[in-house]
Amino acid sequence: MQEILSLATYLVAWLICDWVIKFESGLVSLIISLASAIGVYVIIGLKDKRNYDDEDDEYN
Repeated sequence: MQEILSLATYLVAWLICDWVIKFESGLVSLIISLASAIGVYVIIGLKDKRNYDDEDDEYN
């Protein structure tokens, strides 16, 4: 699920950069899209880890 959301974020960010903001440079669009996808991946991973740690504390 985490990978699918990261891919969707990448595509949406790329389309926003291309159609809405109309960046001329493909490199800028690539960097912004990759940064947003990596950010979403990290945020979801941290959230899942926090939930896993919370569940682990309940059983001890």
